[in-house]
Amino acid sequence: MKRIGLLSDTHGFLDEAVSACFKDCDEIWHAGDFGSKELVEQLKSFKPLRGVYGNIDGQEIRLEFPEILVFQCENVKVLMKHIGGYPPKYNKDTRPLLIREKPQLFINGHSHILKIMYDNQLQCLHMNPGAAGKQGWHQIRTLIRFTIDGPDIRDCEVIELKGR
Repeated sequence: MKRIGLLSDTHGFLDEAVSACFKDCDEIWHAGDFGSKELVEQLKSFKPLRGVYGNIDGQEIRLEFPEILVFQCENVKVLMKHIGGYPPKYNKDTRPLLIREKPQLFINGHSHILKIMYDNQLQCLHMNPGAAGKQGWHQIRTLIRFTIDGPDIRDCEVIELKGR
């Protein structure tokens, strides 16, 4: 069983509340737009970190994180990509990738819009944690916490951070 803390679009800002929100998590996953190497190092010093680079991330982050990450967590195949769209409106690059890889969980960021929805056609849960940083048009900063237990994705919690 793995407890996951999921965030995206920090844009170089890491709220001090993140460590309290993710204290019981086994791993932190970041869906792109870290914004700074310092933020990456802060997250890595706290918990094991997986992630993808986003469109604002510079070369230093792009050398450490891929554009697309496909991995197994417990018995769940996960695909993570910063820009991807959402069911059924995936972007032109993402739909063929999802069809080919057949993940049970697709994670993306970029839109700054929190979404958790199931794609019946592709048999895949889609998660976008919204934005945890202060840059962008979003009004509420958000994170997601959830559990992967064998083949099950459960105990999903949306966390709203104070202030903008």
